[in-house]
Amino acid sequence: MNRLFHVPLSPFCRKVRLSLAEKKIEVELVEERYWEQQPEFMRRNPAGKVPVLKMGGRVMTESAAICEYIEEAHPQPALMPEGKDARFEVRRLVAWFDDKFHQEVTSKLLYERVNKKIMGRGYPESKNVKAGAQKIKYHLDYMGWLLDQRRWLAGDVMTLADFAAAAHLSALDYISDVDWNRSAVVKDWYAKIKSRPAFRSILADQVPGFPPPAHYADLDF
Repeated sequence: MNRLFHVPLSPFCRKVRLSLAEKKIEVELVEERYWEQQPEFMRRNPAGKVPVLKMGGRVMTESAAICEYIEEAHPQPALMPEGKDARFEVRRLVAWFDDKFHQEVTSKLLYERVNKKIMGRGYPESKNVKAGAQKIKYHLDYMGWLLDQRRWLAGDVMTLADFAAAAHLSALDYISDVDWNRSAVVKDWYAKIKSRPAFRSILADQVPGFPPPAHYADLDF
């Protein structure tokens, strides 16, 4: 059995989960308290972070590398388009969300509000929360600009770029930190992507002490 060591609200884990589910690859989800740096987990990934995927006799780390491996090993349904230019755009946007969005928004909102409490690392820093709440507006506007020109974020077909964005936004939506009224086109995009069967386990996540809002699992908001 394939096993994914993960944290439910980690956007990097969610991106891998979405890729696996879209390709109908069964996987056992194992929650990992990676911050405790247990020796067994550190042997799996000396970097001490999730996700870690055990599949096909391999132990794989780093979400971007894992998703590319999954794509090469299971090319259908495709999450990377044909053509070097189209693939570049997907990789660019995946990096945008996993780097810039993560640094400016996810780490300022999700990590302050949720991760600190779970890890026992104190209380949220209000200045970080305010900064994240401000920055997400810029990112939603950028997504809206992209979606005004394209059916999906990277082009006319759904790709890994959409899953990367949805992984971050779904984790933030779990704690009601996304203003879906800011952009109708972004809201429509998210409603479309979270209606996919691959999203079912994401919408079923429950984190003790942090109940999701009523709209979180509502496909029609």
